[in-house]
Amino acid sequence: MNDSSKKLSLTSSLLIGLAAVSIIASMFFPWWKMVFYAPQYPEGLNIIVYPNKLDGQIDIINGLNHYIGMSNFGEENFPELSYLIYIIGGLAGLTFITAVLRKRAVLYGLIVLFATGGLTGVLDLHFALKKYGSNLSPEAPIKIDPFIPPIIGENTVANFITHSLLGTGLYLIIAAFILLLIPLWKDRAK
Repeated sequence: MNDSSKKLSLTSSLLIGLAAVSIIASMFFPWWKMVFYAPQYPEGLNIIVYPNKLDGQIDIINGLNHYIGMSNFGEENFPELSYLIYIIGGLAGLTFITAVLRKRAVLYGLIVLFATGGLTGVLDLHFALKKYGSNLSPEAPIKIDPFIPPIIGENTVANFITHSLLGTGLYLIIAAFILLLIPLWKDRAK
C-alpha cells in the first residue's frame, strides 16, 4: 500500500473537519482592509473587504481619491465579490468531504487546490491595487506619481498614511490551511 492510499487517522480527520469549520467562519469576517490616516482624519478611514461586500467609509475615500485622479472603489468594480462566497462555501464542502473520506490523496489534492486559490487571490488583489494606483487621471487637481499600495504594510500618498492589514477572515483561512497541513506531518509514513 503506497503512502497516498493510506487512511488518515481519526484525529487528522477531526483536524480537517475543524479546518472546514474555520473556512465557513471566515465568510462572516473581514478578509482585508486598508486604513487611511491623515491630519484631518486622525481616527482613520477604512475600506473593509469581506468575501461578498465592501464596507467602511468608502464614499469619503472616493471623494478624496478624486483629487489624485484615482477611480472610485465600489462593489461593481470587484466582480469577485459576487461569486467568491460560493467558492469559499465549495472549498468548505470539499474540506468536509476530505475529512469524511480520510484519504491522503484527496487531502493532497485539497491542499493543492487551497494553495492555488490562495495564490490566485493574492495576485488578484495585487493587480486590483496596481490598477487603482497606477491608472490616475491626468486631469486630477493634485498630481502624484503612480503607486501600488501594498497588500500588507504601510504606504504614504500625499498627506495620507495607509495601512493594509489582513482581516480576521483571512486569519481563519490561514488557520484552516495549517490544520490541513498538520495531518501530513502527523500521519507521515513511519
